[in-house]
Amino acid sequence: MNRSLQHNIKTIYLLGFFTGFMVIVPVFVPLLQGHGLSMSQVLQTQALFALTIALCEVPSGYLADLWGRRNAILAGSALNAVGFLSLLWADTFVDFLLYEFILGIGFSLVSGADLALLYDTEVYLQENESGGAGAGRSLSRLIAVEAAASGIAGIAASLLLMWSLDSVVLVQAFTGLAPLVLALFLCEAPRPRSAEMTQVKSHGDNARRILELLLFGKPVVLWTAFAIAVFGLLAVYVFWVYQKYWELQGVPLAWFGYIWAAFALTVSMAARFSEALERWLGYRRLLLLIGLLPLCGLLGMAFGSGWWGVLCGFAIQISRGLSMSLFYEALNRRVPGEFRATVNSLVSLGVRAIFIVTGPLLGLALDSRGMQWTLLWLVAIFLPLMGLVLIPLTRRIRSEQAQPAATPGISPAA
Repeated sequence: MNRSLQHNIKTIYLLGFFTGFMVIVPVFVPLLQGHGLSMSQVLQTQALFALTIALCEVPSGYLADLWGRRNAILAGSALNAVGFLSLLWADTFVDFLLYEFILGIGFSLVSGADLALLYDTEVYLQENESGGAGAGRSLSRLIAVEAAASGIAGIAASLLLMWSLDSVVLVQAFTGLAPLVLALFLCEAPRPRSAEMTQVKSHGDNARRILELLLFGKPVVLWTAFAIAVFGLLAVYVFWVYQKYWELQGVPLAWFGYIWAAFALTVSMAARFSEALERWLGYRRLLLLIGLLPLCGLLGMAFGSGWWGVLCGFAIQISRGLSMSLFYEALNRRVPGEFRATVNSLVSLGVRAIFIVTGPLLGLALDSRGMQWTLLWLVAIFLPLMGLVLIPLTRRIRSEQAQPAATPGISPAA
């Protein structure tokens, strides 16, 4: 059992790499336009993807907790493989809607379950003195691997364009099968069930326990979830702003994939060294840095021009890598194993649900007010939001530290 679980860790890293290795993403818009879709139709496909994930996120996380994380990852990877294969014959608007719908269900099944399985595996190995890098470090590495995969995919997309867009689709269909194959080698990690959990008789009781955990349990859990939602929402916004910004700054289209790769690798490196940075700076200074970096990046993009403005985007990516690694580790460490995937899915649901409503407003602002006004608007919105989540989170961590046998800082190594 221990040997199989040790293989779990490397397998999840590989699965995360191939899940993040989506060569189709940096060229998705020109691909769909090549099949005759308008920009309005392109954005409708993305809206369907976000809506599908929003509807399936929490049920899929709950299924992963009840059905098993391995089974959820296996089913999600199978659906993703079908979706990527469908690109080989996709040609119409309806074909691409079907592709996004399949991927939405697939990604919602994998999302949260992979983090929960990795965390459960590390906890079991540590408790049984069977090695392992530690849950916090493994989560940071997984986030770093996924970000690095996205960066490598950006470079690969630019190179494949030397041949044709069809070659990008072909490579995506082939690599999209890899997570399904890897999921077959995963092993379900034993999860200790609390005495209260063994007495639960219905799904309603489970829902009550989850809500009690988030709203009335450890205060750090609730405020960490809020922090993930705020910083995750900003990351989604800038994801759609970047390419338009690069175009307005006169960056050649051929460079988009390379910039995309550099941004993704920056997230990867920031996540990889987040734990060491927390030990060096302390959690309060690190939280301040995580909040200031994206605001400085947005202001630099708003008032900068050309490549200087593009470079300011790296500040946002550094904050993204640090916040993802530290906040997700802090959340998962404080959530019981039987509900870990569900809570991860609830946090993701919050981000996607808000984006479904506010995403079109972002596009309207870009079309009617321009890039600079939109970036300054984002600063005006997220400056108070970050203060509203980071200040209470800092206080709750300090209060938790004052309790006997408390773990200092955000992560266990802090």
